Amino acid sequence: MKNFIQVGDVLDHTPAGAVASGAVVVIGVRVGIAVANIAAGETGSIRVKGVVELAKLGTDVVAQGALLYWDADDFRLTTTASGNTLAGYAAKPAGNGATTAWLHLNA
Repeated sequence: MKNFIQVGDVLDHTPAGAVASGAVVVIGVRVGIAVANIAAGETGSIRVKGVVELAKLGTDVVAQGALLYWDADDFRLTTTASGNTLAGYAAKPAGNGATTAWLHLNA
């Protein structure tokens, strides 16, 4: 196929500020995870597909398949859509008291 560019699981991204490996990066209305440290103004790799484990609001009860949103102010996933960025859906359940969740990115 002449117009194929790449698989698309990982995309190039040039952040304005430095990004640590494993950090969530909001790209428009989507999120990605930095594959390695990226210096400010430099191009690095951001994973935009796959399943990752991230911090979540401990009081949220998350069913498998529930939509999850990135709360950029508190650096965690939540089930609250208002004011947050859609990140994907829960790859497995995470109950009250759980401080992490498995996120299927951008799905």
